[in-house]
Amino acid sequence: MRQIVLDTETTGLSPQDGDRIIEIGCVELVNRQLTGNNRHFYLNPERDIHEEALRVHGITREFLADKPRFADVAAELLDYLRGAELIIHNAPFDLGFLDAEFARLGLGPTRSLVAGVIDTLVLAKEMWPGKRNGLDALCDRLGVDNSGRQLHGALLDAELLADVYIYMTRGQESLVIDVHGEDDGSATLQRIDLSALALPVLQASAEERAAHEALLASLDQESKGRTVWRRLEAASSATAANRPPN
Repeated sequence: MRQIVLDTETTGLSPQDGDRIIEIGCVELVNRQLTGNNRHFYLNPERDIHEEALRVHGITREFLADKPRFADVAAELLDYLRGAELIIHNAPFDLGFLDAEFARLGLGPTRSLVAGVIDTLVLAKEMWPGKRNGLDALCDRLGVDNSGRQLHGALLDAELLADVYIYMTRGQESLVIDVHGEDDGSATLQRIDLSALALPVLQASAEERAAHEALLASLDQESKGRTVWRRLEAASSATAANRPPN
């Protein structure tokens, strides 16, 4: 499976108002492994950059004056992205700008040019509802080193997001070994049968059972006898008392 982690920097917030992409960073994953086959473009937007955007990424129009336009790199970018699944944080923002750039060339929309799109912001909100889920917050939560991120940069942010995505999706429901194939990137899955293993059962000691009962009694007292387990115990006892003898 080939995936591209993508990020952009722009002149402002609205492609509908003519804002343009000024930087694109792409990081390639194949079977969830970083390949090093990345792409990075600085682009001349042929327009001014809003001060608010400049404070975010620090990229000036003077720096971009001798850089290629989007049209100059579009073919290379399309060839690189085609058939891959895109991983983007807050995908509607970046896709809106990419769609606008491709539309100027009579191409797009972007989703029609790639295999699919994963929005890691949506994924993060599902995993941690009500929490801060910006890239910096996710790096802190997942232990990804973002100490070099003083300003936003498309390639650096894509590299960080690649690590974040791998951490976010590394959970597994069973013991499965990923055995990589030949240089073509193919892989096979080998499932381990655990049915023959005798797993030990650890019994609580008398002291642990007594401490557990004391805690339950304390909670029951604080709730004035409304705890669920006491009601279940009472119902079970009543059922046993009313059961006819064999």
